[in-house]
Amino acid sequence: MNRTLSSLACAWVGPALWLSLAGPALAQSGAAAQPAARPIPAAAAAGSTSRQADYIVAVVNSEPVTNHEVRARAARAEREMQARGLPPPPAAELRKEILERLIAERAQLQYAREIGLKVDAAVLAQAELAIARQNQLPSVEALHRQIEREGISVREFQDDLRNQVLLARLREREIEPQLRVSDAEIDAFIREQTGAQPGVPEINLAMILVAVPEHADAAEVERLKARADEVARRARAGEDFAALAVEFSDANQRGRDGGVLGLRPTQQYPGLFIQSTQGVRTGGIAGPVKSDAGFHVLKVLERKVNREPPEVRIPQTEVRHILLKIGPTQSEQVARERLADYKRRIQSGQATFAELARAHSQDASAADGGELGWAAPGQFVPEFEQAMNNLDPGQVSDPVTTRFGVHLIQVEGRREQVLTGAEQRELARNMLREKKAEEAFETWAREVRGRAYVEYREPPN
Repeated sequence: MNRTLSSLACAWVGPALWLSLAGPALAQSGAAAQPAARPIPAAAAAGSTSRQADYIVAVVNSEPVTNHEVRARAARAEREMQARGLPPPPAAELRKEILERLIAERAQLQYAREIGLKVDAAVLAQAELAIARQNQLPSVEALHRQIEREGISVREFQDDLRNQVLLARLREREIEPQLRVSDAEIDAFIREQTGAQPGVPEINLAMILVAVPEHADAAEVERLKARADEVARRARAGEDFAALAVEFSDANQRGRDGGVLGLRPTQQYPGLFIQSTQGVRTGGIAGPVKSDAGFHVLKVLERKVNREPPEVRIPQTEVRHILLKIGPTQSEQVARERLADYKRRIQSGQATFAELARAHSQDASAADGGELGWAAPGQFVPEFEQAMNNLDPGQVSDPVTTRFGVHLIQVEGRREQVLTGAEQRELARNMLREKKAEEAFETWAREVRGRAYVEYREPPN
């Protein structure tokens, strides 16, 4: 996903975003879902931000945090929330939160330096190249020119980027080794999400029922018990159980199914059957046991522990888009008008969606005709996903505005994809790992913050 350069340069790396900025691009599509808004330091604020009222608002150990940094980050956070249609909190509350984030970040950077973590020039250059590519800029030099046009000096940009890479490395070093997800936790998570019972014992029983009429007298009950005893004796002697079922069973199928009840979790069998077959080996006979229906002779056909999760299907949508970015050279209104014209040309047959995407889309998917592939729910930002979900296959949307620009969307197909057991477990493992990472990060960040000496300063008179 392409983001504004200032946001990329100075993104606040949260626990779920251990950015490896020196590695591959974080995302390729202008429609892909992005993490929550992250405040940016003063260096990345618009150049018009005033420095006249600058003063120290806090000291972290011996390092100051300035009012200008807090104001710049707060302004950026407000702009990002407005772009998402979210109401910003009261100004005083937002500034307080921003200050606390700056203090926490400053303490973490100091700790990183204390333990000897560094970001050398080669890693910084690779990070800059990754950002340039994400923004479809031909070189790092072009990135620098764009940064300066936004009112940010290259030095400030590089300092902020170096800090973010350093923080990412620090959090990976401190948190990654703590993360362990056991098979038992995965089983419990799948059970919670799907109602499945992986790891639950299953049993397959065969049954011969000698039915006892509801109002049978004692003599009749005794005669039928003797009949059941004879069936059990012959079964234990090795006679074919299925043949005995055909001859003697009063169950629904009269034994024509061999009396087989089927492999199922133990809790789906009557408790009487499970209790009676406890300790009986596979192939062994239990009974006769008495129930309200009569006398049951049971054979244990199979025992196993189900390790496979149930079948899980996820809906997927094959989609493509054309993205026009909003900026100084192109307002939102102009972008919407251009995309509306593209839609008319597509519907009239003057051009195909893929042709227009290749020629005009300001997104990495342009070379593929705007193809974004098969997408699962939650993969795109909400505005994009809502518009996509309202389309039938082959249909083209009206222009859709997100924080990344204005999109024209076409749905090519829909399907349900079945996840294999291994895919389900891997998905569950990743989700649990993410949750643990967030919890571990919060705990670790509080500890680092707690070890720092923090002095708050009042504004000058």
